[in-house]
Amino acid sequence: MMTDDATDLTQQVDELQCEEEQEESFDFAEHRRTAVEEYLRVQTQYDAFAKAVRAILVQALAERGIAVNSIEARAKGAESFGTKAEAPSENDPGSPKYRNPVKEITDLAGVRIITFFPRTVESVGTCVREEFEVLEHMNHSRTRLEEERFGYQSEHYLVRLSSHRTSLPEYKPHLDLVAEVQVRTILQHAWAEIEHDIQYKSSITIPNTIRRRFMALAGVLEIADREFQAIQDEDEQLKRQARTSVEEGVLDQVEITADALRSYLDKRVGPDARSTDFSYEYTARSLRRLGFTSIDQVDACIKDYDDDLLSRTRWGSRQGSITRFEDMLLAGMGSVYIERLTNDAHWRDFLRESLAAYKEHGIPVRNYDPRAEVTDEPPD
Repeated sequence: MMTDDATDLTQQVDELQCEEEQEESFDFAEHRRTAVEEYLRVQTQYDAFAKAVRAILVQALAERGIAVNSIEARAKGAESFGTKAEAPSENDPGSPKYRNPVKEITDLAGVRIITFFPRTVESVGTCVREEFEVLEHMNHSRTRLEEERFGYQSEHYLVRLSSHRTSLPEYKPHLDLVAEVQVRTILQHAWAEIEHDIQYKSSITIPNTIRRRFMALAGVLEIADREFQAIQDEDEQLKRQARTSVEEGVLDQVEITADALRSYLDKRVGPDARSTDFSYEYTARSLRRLGFTSIDQVDACIKDYDDDLLSRTRWGSRQGSITRFEDMLLAGMGSVYIERLTNDAHWRDFLRESLAAYKEHGIPVRNYDPRAEVTDEPPD
């Protein structure tokens, strides 16, 4: 039978253990509150830092000729910061993951770069490494596979300004601050945006029927990204081939495109920095409407015409390269050009007056019709 002294001792031990457990119980709510208060005091500093990182990247990408869809910058929101600050430790759920959240959370300043193609992600990554001191590089594609998560792909860099920048007055306020730079394609970003609303993120807990749909969708996104990259690669290859063919004078296999037309006109009438990409695209569409399918046909139509003479005859001065090209088309196609180009009566009258001016000055006017050339297609 236990004595009264023994009973009292047991009670005292139990009370001490209870007091120790209460003392050891971490107050996550208070931890969050104090962390958010501390963060709000420096949030504007991180916002300015994020915008500085963005400005550096915008200029650096432009200098390297790297086109991207968008570059966003922001300081982490207070609510999002608070949620992250009170997260429990994965190894010890009774303790916080971040004892000093403002110092330990690394995405207080964030920059997100959205690219069009997967290969551009690599080019942007090279740019980031050249412009900043990279503290850490994380490939979330591999993380996704390890955690059995669906569809999420992204490259993350933890960066800070290099010493040669922080020595400049405008960058000194950002000394030792760390920013997270995310780089992903448009399709990867689309998944990441909707992922927050998807209940199941692990293939371990997801029902089989939904799991199959997730896997199919993730596969579609990855295939689409690869196909877009393949299309870009093929487009670049065709452009290079067309430029080479134009340079070598082998024109029969060169299709009518804006890039091919630019290469041809640069050689035929001389380059013109005033002409925009839109101008070449518009003119290429007009050629298609006129019936041309290859640069070889265009060359045959304007063969032997002096673009400078035509321009001065029609306009009284030397016009830009595309206008001089259109002058040659008008002379080479004559009435065919007028009938197919426009239905506007006033414009047609003006074009007929131009043809009359050519004839008055002894410039031959032909009626070249690219559609009348012999083809393999059966007659209508």
